[in-house]
This record gives sequence, structure tokens and C-alpha cells, in this order.
Amino acid sequence: MARPPLPIGTLGTIRTEKLGPNRYCARARYRDHDGKTRDVEATDTTAPAAIRALKVKVRDRVAPNDDEITRETHVSTLASLWLAEIVAEERLTPQTIGKYEISVRVSILPALGDLRIREAGVGRLDKFLRKIAEDRPTAARLAKVALTQMFALAVRRGALTTNPIRETGRLRTPRRKVVALEVKQLEDVRSAIQRWQQPIAGKPGPRHTGDLADIVDLMLATGARIGEILALRWKDLDLAAELPTLTICGTIIYLKGKGFFRQEWPKSDAGFRTVVLPRFAVGMLMARKIVAADNTFDAIFASRRGTWLSPQNVRRQWRQARAVAGLEWVTPHTFRKTVATLIDKEADAKRAAAQLGHATEQVTNRHYIVKPALAPDSSDILEQLGGDLSTSEPTHRDRDRDPRQTG
Repeated sequence: MARPPLPIGTLGTIRTEKLGPNRYCARARYRDHDGKTRDVEATDTTAPAAIRALKVKVRDRVAPNDDEITRETHVSTLASLWLAEIVAEERLTPQTIGKYEISVRVSILPALGDLRIREAGVGRLDKFLRKIAEDRPTAARLAKVALTQMFALAVRRGALTTNPIRETGRLRTPRRKVVALEVKQLEDVRSAIQRWQQPIAGKPGPRHTGDLADIVDLMLATGARIGEILALRWKDLDLAAELPTLTICGTIIYLKGKGFFRQEWPKSDAGFRTVVLPRFAVGMLMARKIVAADNTFDAIFASRRGTWLSPQNVRRQWRQARAVAGLEWVTPHTFRKTVATLIDKEADAKRAAAQLGHATEQVTNRHYIVKPALAPDSSDILEQLGGDLSTSEPTHRDRDRDPRQTG
């Protein structure tokens, strides 16, 4: 019966031989990570030292292969090869790839770039991710996703047998309370924008347009993201229909080297949707259409030069408008949550999810709707804990408290 092969990554029997004064050699058979068994050896001044040197040598051994990624490859090189691969696949959106590039440059390379793949163990990677998560939990989660895919590439190329990121601990997810605007607060929002848009005598610069007020109103009328609102064109509207509608079919994004432009699809497949407009939005859009100047892109909200407005500029304008109104906590996403909360209150979460462009209501419920957790009705069960109180006659104290029991 043939002798069973060595498990991958293990040594056979180690033999030592004296080569000369203070010179010993340790030899053994070793089954490499490619499945082949090879002779390996190491030398040192004593036999035990030679054995230790042999064990260290095979611990860091790289199985012979012709791939450009091995256990000796630096993490920085692995990152470059991975980024090149996801760009070539054309599977991810350019803005997602841009986020990964930022994570690699800002978070991963400064801390791990000079390590070799074999040196990036679970403990070191776990410590790295937890360190980032202390101050930047979102950055830590993004770095973990990037590292998971990077080391998955190393596994596919034979440099590793397992992905070390899979064994790192779970990162904390900070608890965030969902907040939405109430009707009175909406009045404060509109008042703050109106004050900000008023010209100030002696203040240099161009006069503020009415764009910010109209953008906020349309966000409240649709629940759309700010990039989706700014990507709207007049041809995406049907204001003459019995039920006036607006179709969300794009978003404004930024790419390095290209600037801001309209992407011909929204954030997700579920984001492509047509919504029915409330009357206040229809009135605003019709009034805006009357005075709107033509622009190359047919944009509803165009800059003075006729180009797409950038979400960053609109966010900056809102920060300026809210600064003196005590509304620092209100962001453009707050308007989206306000829409979801109201629809859930008057209808249900499924309808709110469809309005916001979510595939399911789970995300809507968790991140966009303000409501306390509702426990199931267990009052009949809990009645048992009342003992005789639930069936007994009212006490003198109860009769004194209830006028109907007296007389």
C-alpha cells in the first residue's frame, strides 16, 4: 500500500548532518502549496539551530509558480493589480472604483503597503481595521471590503490558501438615530432658505438664485437623492398628465479627470422609477419652466453657464442657509428620511421604499423611517401575571378613585 502524501504545507522527517566544524545541515521533504513534494534544507552552527532555520524557511516558503503574485509580493503591488482588475472587469461603477482608490491610497497603503503578503496575518490586519474604526468606522468598513477583495485575488493566484480578512473580527456599527423633520421644522427650513437668498447690501458676488428653495421642495415632493434631483431634465417630466409625474433615470456624479457629469442611470436598478408629483411641486415646476433659460443638457437645474449643478455646491449652499437657523443637523438626506417617515405613517414601509427607490423595505425601515419598535400584542398572555386582580371586585381604594362606584 502506497504511503499517503504529506499534508500540504508540512515537513516530513527532518534529518541532520554535520558538514564541518560548527556547520550542520537539516534536510527534509516538504509538500508545497502547489501540491508537489520537494527537498528543502537549511544550515546553521548547531543541529538544533539548523532544524529551527529549516522550519522558518518553510514557514515563509513560496511555492514555485509563474504568477506575478506570490507570498513575497508587497501589499502595495497587490493593491495595484486588484484595482487594475476591477477597472478592466467594468463590473463596478466608476464612482465605486473611485471610493476604493481613495481607501487604498489614504488608509491601506500607509499602514500595510510595505508588508509582503505573507506578513499580513490575521492579527495584524484585525488590529489595523480596529484602529481605523475608532475614529472612522465608515472608512474601516470600506477598507475591509477592499482588503477582502485584494486578498481574494491573492488566493486565486495561489499566493495564499485562505483569505486572512475572513478571520478578522466584526467591526462595530455605530447606532444612529433616524431623524426626520416635522411640519413646524419644515417652515423653519423654508424660512432659512428665503433669508439666505435675500440680497445683502454691500456684499460682493452674484446674487443667489431661487434654485436651492426649488431643489429642497422637489426633494420633499419625491424623496429622491440630491444627485437624482440635479440630473433631472425637462423631458423627464409629464406635467400635462392627469396625474403629473417625474421619472428618475440618472444621477450627477464626479470622476477624477472628468469632473461632474450626468450618469445615464440612477444608483441602483430599483432607483429607476416614476413618481407622481404633489400639487405644490407641480406649481413650482410650471412657474420655473416659464422663466427657465435654455441649456444644452435640458437640465431643470442648470448653472449660470448652462452646465450641471454639482451636489457639493448645493450642499455648501444649504450649510450656509442653515447656519443661523439652528438646523445644523439637517442634511439633504434628512429630507429623504422625512418623506419616508411620512409615507410610512400614512401608508406603509413598502410604499415608502418604492418612493425612495429601494429594492426592499428593510433598508427603508432601518435607516429612513422614524418610529419606535412596536412589540407584538401580548396583553392577553401578560394578563396571567395579574393573579386575582383581573377578576376581583374593585377595592375601596378603587371605588374612591372612580366616582361611578360611589353613591
